[in-house]
Amino acid sequence: MNEDLRIRAAKFGIGQVVRHRVYPFRGVVFDVDPVFANTEEWWEAIPEDVRPSKDQPFYHLYAENDENEYVAYVSEQNLLADDSGEPLRHSQIEETFFEADDGSLVERHRAVN
Repeated sequence: MNEDLRIRAAKFGIGQVVRHRVYPFRGVVFDVDPVFANTEEWWEAIPEDVRPSKDQPFYHLYAENDENEYVAYVSEQNLLADDSGEPLRHSQIEETFFEADDGSLVERHRAVN
């Protein structure tokens, strides 16, 4: 295997609540890409001085700030675990997860007909 193509294990798991290191938003992870898997156009839109490396996990989040709910795509280096216990209001969370007895979010499995 090429040494430059090693894939790191993801630090955050599906259902984990995280917050952005710089910007004021939080969210729950609903998918993980082991390395950058978005468009070049998206990549180029990030200012070069803050553009993250592509060779790290990237997370799909049901994200929210004080005003909006949205889907975000964020590099691992820009996320921190959110242990605040504050509830999230994003409407898609309930469709994708249920809350376990311990308060963690567990992914719902689609029913097979």
